[in-house]
Amino acid sequence: MAGYVGPIEKLTIKNKFFRQVLFTGKYSQLVVMHLNPKEEIGNEVHPAVDQFFRIEEGRAKFVFNRTDVRVAKAGDAVVVPAGTYHNVINASPTKPLKLYTLYTPPQHPDGTIHKTKAEAEAAEHH
Repeated sequence: MAGYVGPIEKLTIKNKFFRQVLFTGKYSQLVVMHLNPKEEIGNEVHPAVDQFFRIEEGRAKFVFNRTDVRVAKAGDAVVVPAGTYHNVINASPTKPLKLYTLYTPPQHPDGTIHKTKAEAEAAEHH
């Protein structure tokens, strides 16, 4: 595909998978995510990857460099510069967190679908 055109808000809200890659280009990647109540991505760092997040539904707790905690809600955007440790945690004990993220450059194989966090972790350890 030469580019991506689609109803990103609708696709993000309808997504039931932990991670689903919608588009991968040479320099960027679009991914929708669904975190269950209290679920988290896990503390991670991308040394050479900038990351943009947009929250579509729910509330997210972002933890930067293990000490800087920020809360983002539906409609908020968050940018994580390369080299920044970060974790995204669903702040709700009862509702899912729906978000999309842009990686620059791409971080996952094109077409990746991880139905659960456990599936994502297993794929990353191979």
